[in-house]
Amino acid sequence: MGSIRSGNWLTADRARLVAAASLSVTVATVAWLFLTSNGTLDAVGRPLGTDFSQVWTAGRMALDGQAARVWDWPTHFAVQQQLHQSKTVELYGWHYPPPFLLVASLLAFLPYVTALVLWQVVTLGPLAVAGQRFLDRRDGRLFVLGAPVVLVCLTHGQNGFLTALLLGGGLALLDRRPFVAGLLFGCLLYKPQFALVIPPVLLFARQWRAIAGGAVSSLVLIAITVAIWGPAPWHSFIDSLPLTKRVVIEAGTTGWYKLVSPFAAVRAWGLPVQPSYAVQAMFSIAAIGASIWLAMRGRPMLRNAAVTAAAIIATPYVLDYDLVVLLAGIAFLWKDGEQHGWRDWERPILALCWIAPLIARTTALYTSIPLGLMSALAILGVALSRALRASPSRHSRAVSAP
Repeated sequence: MGSIRSGNWLTADRARLVAAASLSVTVATVAWLFLTSNGTLDAVGRPLGTDFSQVWTAGRMALDGQAARVWDWPTHFAVQQQLHQSKTVELYGWHYPPPFLLVASLLAFLPYVTALVLWQVVTLGPLAVAGQRFLDRRDGRLFVLGAPVVLVCLTHGQNGFLTALLLGGGLALLDRRPFVAGLLFGCLLYKPQFALVIPPVLLFARQWRAIAGGAVSSLVLIAITVAIWGPAPWHSFIDSLPLTKRVVIEAGTTGWYKLVSPFAAVRAWGLPVQPSYAVQAMFSIAAIGASIWLAMRGRPMLRNAAVTAAAIIATPYVLDYDLVVLLAGIAFLWKDGEQHGWRDWERPILALCWIAPLIARTTALYTSIPLGLMSALAILGVALSRALRASPSRHSRAVSAP
């Protein structure tokens, strides 16, 4: 137990072996999906990259002058059926603000499969490189590419890699290049629920240059979308929010086992909608409050880790492929541990958070145990614990004690 508690069993060789094995599974799974596919559909009739179906078709609609109709689900669904030449393909709804249409439109210039591969490569590749440079070790890329959550994100054709790059990159640059960090934060406008924690943290930390950068990039994105498509897409997006709230968030049509928010966890346990929102609000306030406290008093790496965790905890609408963001949180805590030493259970907890997405969905489906949410809470808890142990008030009390 002493070895397990201390994390001494987690040697570099063992970690590399596990990461390499996980990467092999990822490569084999993705290869099997493509080799057994028929056109744009996999062997069981789902779109390759599943959720990427909505991205490519939204971009195609925008290029065809139908940008404002992307949020009309029946119209969007008809375009998806036409793309895949299938009447049995499922609807993949579009819930993003207009700035993500800029990316979708660029991808729609290419054939579907080519666009899917390019989309994943140009977002995962830089994330892996950033992981290697940040951790300052040659196997840093292996720990990113081999993370089980990468397989989850790849098979869904999702944007978790981009979200992690923007949030993690902004946090890493916040103290050295705050304006650039703000520019990255502002680009999270494409997925605004993950930026809930950013404004209060920057405000209380008096990061004025970062706030300015965020304002610039977000306003530029809004201006570009209005210049290209006019205000109609923004009206359509806003008009679609009540339906998205009712169907996707409150009714859980996506599946509670795929969602990793506090709201989804208690809904899966049978709690009604309004009390579930109250639970979500308590978790959101606590997570954001902890991030603010760490931004004002904690070490930068602990602040950064807390913000990545709070980004997951603070929104009711977050899925398991979004847990890519926690890879940045694990990296920040690992860096802090290497610099300031480790305490019991910290390394095992980080290892469990890294591997949890491998079984999180299945576990939630059959037991309603929210391993994804628990991973985010664990990251936040480790960051807080390390900050509290290092706080000046704690040291002053220890020195003055008889």
